[in-house]
Amino acid sequence: TTSEWIDVLLSAMEYDPDGFASSTQKIEFLTRPLIFIEPRLNVIELAPKGTGKSYVFGNLSKYGWLVSGGKVTRAKLFWDKQKQQAGIIKNHDFTAFDEIQTIIFQEPAEIQAALKSYLESGKTTIDNQEFSSECGLMLMGNIPINNGLPVSPLYFDNLPQNFRESALLDRFHCFIEGWKLPRMNTSMIYKGWTINVEYFSEILHSMRTQSVYNQIYDELVELAPNTDMRDSKAVKRIATAYMKLLFPHWRTIVDVSKEEFELFCLRPAIYRRGIVKEQCHNIDPEFKSQMSGISMRN
Repeated sequence: TTSEWIDVLLSAMEYDPDGFASSTQKIEFLTRPLIFIEPRLNVIELAPKGTGKSYVFGNLSKYGWLVSGGKVTRAKLFWDKQKQQAGIIKNHDFTAFDEIQTIIFQEPAEIQAALKSYLESGKTTIDNQEFSSECGLMLMGNIPINNGLPVSPLYFDNLPQNFRESALLDRFHCFIEGWKLPRMNTSMIYKGWTINVEYFSEILHSMRTQSVYNQIYDELVELAPNTDMRDSKAVKRIATAYMKLLFPHWRTIVDVSKEEFELFCLRPAIYRRGIVKEQCHNIDPEFKSQMSGISMRN
Protein backbone atom coordinates (compact mmCIF):
# COMPACT_ATOMS: atom_id res chain seq x y z
CA THR A 1 0.00 0.00 0.00
CA THR A 2 1.00 3.65 -0.29
CA SER A 3 1.30 4.04 3.49
CA GLU A 4 3.60 1.01 3.68
CA TRP A 5 5.76 2.35 0.86
CA ILE A 6 6.02 5.71 2.65
CA ASP A 7 7.39 3.88 5.69
CA VAL A 8 9.92 2.05 3.49
CA LEU A 9 11.11 5.39 2.09
CA LEU A 10 11.53 6.84 5.58
CA SER A 11 13.51 3.82 6.73
CA ALA A 12 15.71 4.07 3.60
CA MET A 13 16.53 7.60 4.76
CA GLU A 14 17.58 6.00 8.10
CA TYR A 15 14.59 7.25 10.09
CA ASP A 16 12.10 5.15 12.04
CA PRO A 17 8.58 5.67 10.63
CA ASP A 18 7.15 5.13 14.14
CA GLY A 19 8.92 8.32 15.23
CA PHE A 20 6.52 10.42 13.18
CA ALA A 21 3.22 11.32 14.79
CA SER A 22 1.10 11.42 11.61
CA SER A 23 1.04 10.88 7.87
CA THR A 24 1.22 14.67 7.53
CA GLN A 25 4.60 14.68 9.26
CA LYS A 26 5.82 11.82 7.09
CA ILE A 27 4.88 13.56 3.84
CA GLU A 28 6.41 16.82 5.06
CA PHE A 29 9.65 14.96 5.73
CA LEU A 30 9.55 13.14 2.38
CA THR A 31 9.23 16.48 0.59
CA ARG A 32 12.91 17.02 1.40
CA PRO A 33 14.30 14.35 -0.98
CA LEU A 34 12.17 15.61 -3.89
CA ILE A 35 15.17 17.75 -4.79
CA PHE A 36 17.23 14.52 -5.09
CA ILE A 37 14.91 13.08 -7.74
CA GLU A 38 13.70 16.04 -9.83
CA PRO A 39 16.06 18.26 -11.89
CA ARG A 40 16.14 21.97 -11.13
CA LEU A 41 13.59 21.85 -8.35
CA ASN A 42 14.16 24.91 -6.16
CA VAL A 43 13.00 24.65 -2.55
CA ILE A 44 12.87 26.76 0.62
CA GLU A 45 12.55 25.19 4.05
CA LEU A 46 12.21 27.16 7.27
CA ALA A 47 12.21 25.11 10.44
CA PRO A 48 13.10 25.19 14.12
CA LYS A 49 16.53 23.90 15.07
CA GLY A 50 16.94 20.16 15.52
CA THR A 51 14.61 18.90 12.78
CA GLY A 52 17.36 17.12 10.84
CA LYS A 53 17.81 19.45 7.85
CA SER A 54 21.62 19.29 7.80
CA TYR A 55 21.72 15.50 8.12
CA VAL A 56 19.36 14.83 5.21
CA PHE A 57 21.16 17.11 2.75
CA GLY A 58 24.68 16.49 4.00
CA ASN A 59 24.67 12.71 4.41
CA LEU A 60 22.05 10.94 2.32
CA SER A 61 23.32 11.62 -1.19
CA LYS A 62 26.81 12.01 -2.64
CA TYR A 63 25.27 13.95 -5.51
CA GLY A 64 24.50 17.00 -3.39
CA TRP A 65 26.59 19.77 -1.86
CA LEU A 66 25.85 21.34 1.53
CA VAL A 67 27.02 24.91 2.08
CA SER A 68 27.19 25.53 5.84
CA GLY A 69 27.99 29.12 6.76
CA GLY A 70 31.00 31.15 5.67
CA LYS A 71 31.56 33.23 2.56
CA VAL A 72 30.01 32.30 -0.76
CA THR A 73 31.21 33.85 -4.01
CA ARG A 74 29.84 33.82 -7.52
CA ALA A 75 33.00 31.98 -8.62
CA LYS A 76 32.41 29.25 -6.03
CA LEU A 77 28.80 28.79 -7.13
CA PHE A 78 28.95 29.25 -10.89
CA TRP A 79 32.22 29.90 -12.72
CA ASP A 80 35.73 30.68 -11.48
CA LYS A 81 37.30 32.97 -14.07
CA GLN A 82 40.83 32.68 -12.69
CA LYS A 83 40.84 28.88 -12.54
CA GLN A 84 38.67 28.54 -15.65
CA GLN A 85 36.49 25.93 -13.97
CA ALA A 86 32.83 25.47 -13.08
CA GLY A 87 31.57 25.92 -9.53
CA ILE A 88 29.58 23.58 -7.28
CA ILE A 89 26.21 24.13 -9.00
CA LYS A 90 27.56 22.66 -12.26
CA ASN A 91 28.69 19.39 -10.69
CA HIS A 92 25.84 18.39 -8.39
CA ASP A 93 22.19 17.34 -8.41
CA PHE A 94 21.41 19.87 -5.70
CA THR A 95 23.10 22.58 -3.66
CA ALA A 96 21.71 23.24 -0.18
CA PHE A 97 22.44 26.44 1.73
CA ASP A 98 22.25 25.49 5.39
CA GLU A 99 21.72 28.10 8.11
CA ILE A 100 21.12 30.66 5.36
CA GLN A 101 21.15 33.47 7.93
CA THR A 102 24.86 32.79 8.69
CA ILE A 103 26.08 32.67 5.08
CA ILE A 104 27.87 35.77 3.79
CA PHE A 105 27.40 36.41 0.07
CA GLN A 106 30.35 38.28 -1.39
CA GLU A 107 29.27 40.74 -4.08
CA PRO A 108 25.60 40.02 -3.28
CA ALA A 109 24.22 42.03 -6.22
CA GLU A 110 26.19 39.92 -8.73
CA ILE A 111 25.20 36.65 -7.06
CA GLN A 112 21.56 37.73 -6.93
CA ALA A 113 21.55 38.61 -10.65
CA ALA A 114 23.17 35.28 -11.56
CA LEU A 115 20.72 33.38 -9.34
CA LYS A 116 17.69 35.08 -10.87
CA SER A 117 18.71 34.04 -14.34
CA TYR A 118 19.69 30.52 -13.28
CA LEU A 119 16.57 29.86 -11.18
CA GLU A 120 14.39 30.93 -14.09
CA SER A 121 15.97 28.96 -16.94
CA GLY A 122 18.84 26.82 -15.64
CA LYS A 123 21.25 29.13 -17.46
CA THR A 124 23.20 32.28 -16.74
CA THR A 125 26.16 34.15 -18.22
CA ILE A 126 29.29 34.74 -16.14
CA ASP A 127 32.07 36.88 -17.70
CA ASN A 128 30.84 36.01 -21.21
CA GLN A 129 30.85 32.34 -20.27
CA GLU A 130 27.45 30.67 -20.65
CA PHE A 131 26.69 28.45 -17.69
CA SER A 132 23.97 25.80 -17.52
CA SER A 133 23.08 23.04 -15.09
CA GLU A 134 20.25 20.79 -13.87
CA CYS A 135 21.15 21.41 -10.21
CA GLY A 136 18.33 22.31 -7.84
CA LEU A 137 18.80 24.89 -5.08
CA MET A 138 17.68 24.56 -1.47
CA LEU A 139 17.52 27.43 1.02
CA MET A 140 17.32 26.28 4.65
CA GLY A 141 16.88 28.61 7.58
CA ASN A 142 15.60 28.73 11.13
CA ILE A 143 12.27 30.26 12.07
CA PRO A 144 11.06 31.20 15.57
CA ILE A 145 8.12 29.08 16.74
CA ASN A 146 5.45 29.62 19.39
CA ASN A 147 2.97 26.83 20.25
CA GLY A 148 4.04 24.88 17.18
CA LEU A 149 3.49 27.73 14.68
CA PRO A 150 5.70 30.54 13.33
CA VAL A 151 5.70 33.63 15.51
CA SER A 152 5.17 35.82 12.43
CA PRO A 153 3.13 35.07 9.29
CA LEU A 154 5.86 36.81 7.26
CA TYR A 155 8.04 33.75 6.75
CA PHE A 156 10.55 35.32 4.37
CA ASP A 157 11.51 37.93 6.96
CA ASN A 158 13.70 35.14 8.35
CA LEU A 159 15.85 35.10 5.20
CA PRO A 160 18.91 37.36 4.87
CA GLN A 161 18.30 40.75 3.31
CA ASN A 162 19.98 39.75 0.03
CA PHE A 163 17.37 37.03 -0.49
CA ARG A 164 14.38 39.02 0.65
CA GLU A 165 13.34 40.13 -2.83
CA SER A 166 10.08 38.95 -4.33
CA ALA A 167 11.40 38.68 -7.90
CA LEU A 168 14.10 36.26 -6.69
CA LEU A 169 11.92 34.27 -4.30
CA ASP A 170 9.14 33.85 -6.86
CA ARG A 171 11.57 31.70 -8.84
CA PHE A 172 11.54 29.08 -6.07
CA HIS A 173 8.99 26.35 -6.66
CA CYS A 174 8.31 24.72 -3.32
CA PHE A 175 8.10 25.55 0.40
CA ILE A 176 8.53 23.04 3.24
CA GLU A 177 6.87 23.91 6.55
CA GLY A 178 9.62 22.54 8.76
CA TRP A 179 7.77 23.44 11.97
CA LYS A 180 5.43 20.52 11.26
CA LEU A 181 8.33 18.07 11.70
CA PRO A 182 9.33 16.41 14.98
CA ARG A 183 12.58 17.29 16.71
CA MET A 184 15.03 14.54 15.84
CA ASN A 185 16.43 12.30 18.59
CA THR A 186 18.30 9.00 18.85
CA SER A 187 15.08 6.98 19.11
CA MET A 188 14.19 8.07 15.55
CA ILE A 189 17.21 6.31 14.02
CA TYR A 190 16.00 3.23 12.16
CA LYS A 191 17.50 0.01 13.49
CA GLY A 192 15.83 -2.67 11.32
CA TRP A 193 16.43 -4.00 7.82
CA THR A 194 15.79 -1.62 4.94
CA ILE A 195 17.13 -0.38 1.59
CA ASN A 196 20.80 0.57 1.75
CA VAL A 197 20.98 4.38 1.80
CA GLU A 198 23.71 4.58 -0.86
CA TYR A 199 21.72 2.31 -3.17
CA PHE A 200 18.61 4.38 -2.44
CA SER A 201 20.37 7.62 -3.36
CA GLU A 202 21.62 6.04 -6.62
CA ILE A 203 18.04 5.15 -7.55
CA LEU A 204 16.87 8.70 -6.87
CA HIS A 205 19.75 10.07 -8.94
CA SER A 206 18.98 7.75 -11.88
CA MET A 207 15.29 8.72 -11.86
CA ARG A 208 16.05 12.39 -12.50
CA THR A 209 16.19 11.70 -16.25
CA GLN A 210 12.96 9.67 -16.43
CA SER A 211 10.52 11.62 -18.62
CA VAL A 212 7.51 9.30 -18.45
CA TYR A 213 6.20 11.00 -15.30
CA ASN A 214 6.08 14.38 -17.06
CA GLN A 215 4.00 12.81 -19.80
CA ILE A 216 1.60 11.26 -17.27
CA TYR A 217 1.25 14.64 -15.55
CA ASP A 218 0.34 16.33 -18.84
CA GLU A 219 -2.38 13.74 -19.45
CA LEU A 220 -3.88 14.22 -15.98
CA VAL A 221 -3.71 17.98 -15.47
CA GLU A 222 -5.51 20.83 -17.20
CA LEU A 223 -4.32 24.43 -17.27
CA ALA A 224 -6.64 27.40 -17.67
CA PRO A 225 -5.60 29.93 -20.36
CA ASN A 226 -4.67 32.54 -17.74
CA THR A 227 -2.48 30.25 -15.60
CA ASP A 228 0.73 31.92 -14.45
CA MET A 229 3.71 30.32 -16.23
CA ARG A 230 5.87 30.11 -13.11
CA ASP A 231 3.03 28.53 -11.16
CA SER A 232 2.42 25.87 -13.80
CA LYS A 233 6.13 25.00 -14.05
CA ALA A 234 6.50 24.87 -10.26
CA VAL A 235 3.44 22.67 -9.69
CA LYS A 236 4.51 20.31 -12.47
CA ARG A 237 8.02 19.90 -11.02
CA ILE A 238 6.74 19.22 -7.51
CA ALA A 239 3.94 16.86 -8.56
CA THR A 240 6.25 14.95 -10.91
CA ALA A 241 8.81 14.58 -8.13
CA TYR A 242 6.13 13.21 -5.78
CA MET A 243 5.12 10.71 -8.48
CA LYS A 244 8.69 9.50 -8.91
CA LEU A 245 9.15 9.08 -5.16
CA LEU A 246 5.76 7.77 -4.02
CA PHE A 247 4.54 5.96 -7.16
CA PRO A 248 7.59 4.86 -9.18
CA HIS A 249 5.55 1.98 -10.61
CA TRP A 250 3.33 4.37 -12.58
CA ARG A 251 4.74 3.99 -16.09
CA THR A 252 1.63 4.75 -18.15
CA ILE A 253 -1.68 6.53 -17.54
CA VAL A 254 -3.33 3.11 -17.10
CA ASP A 255 -1.23 2.47 -13.97
CA VAL A 256 -2.33 5.67 -12.26
CA SER A 257 -4.84 5.99 -9.44
CA LYS A 258 -6.29 9.42 -10.16
CA GLU A 259 -7.47 9.75 -6.56
CA GLU A 260 -3.96 9.11 -5.22
CA PHE A 261 -2.40 11.40 -7.82
CA GLU A 262 -4.66 14.24 -6.75
CA LEU A 263 -4.24 13.54 -3.02
CA PHE A 264 -0.49 12.90 -2.86
CA CYS A 265 0.88 14.77 -5.87
CA LEU A 266 -1.25 17.57 -7.34
CA ARG A 267 -2.87 19.09 -4.23
CA PRO A 268 0.40 19.18 -2.22
CA ALA A 269 2.20 20.71 -5.22
CA ILE A 270 -0.40 23.47 -5.55
CA TYR A 271 -0.32 24.07 -1.80
CA ARG A 272 3.49 24.29 -1.57
CA ARG A 273 3.78 26.62 -4.54
CA GLY A 274 0.93 28.64 -3.05
CA ILE A 275 2.96 29.33 0.10
CA VAL A 276 5.78 30.82 -1.99
CA LYS A 277 3.24 32.92 -3.88
CA GLU A 278 1.56 34.19 -0.72
CA GLN A 279 4.87 35.10 0.92
CA CYS A 280 6.00 36.97 -2.20
CA HIS A 281 2.71 38.89 -2.07
CA ASN A 282 3.52 39.85 1.53
CA ILE A 283 6.75 41.43 0.29
CA ASP A 284 5.30 42.99 -2.85
CA PRO A 285 1.49 43.34 -3.25
CA GLU A 286 1.91 43.34 -7.05
CA PHE A 287 2.37 39.58 -6.81
CA LYS A 288 -0.92 37.73 -6.69
CA SER A 289 -1.48 35.78 -3.50
CA GLN A 290 -3.79 33.09 -4.83
CA MET A 291 -3.13 30.04 -6.99
CA SER A 292 -5.56 29.40 -9.84
CA GLY A 293 -5.98 27.67 -13.16
CA ILE A 294 -4.48 24.23 -12.37
CA SER A 295 -6.85 21.30 -11.97
CA MET A 296 -7.50 17.66 -12.80
CA ARG A 297 -8.86 16.93 -16.27
CA ASN A 298 -12.44 15.69 -16.35
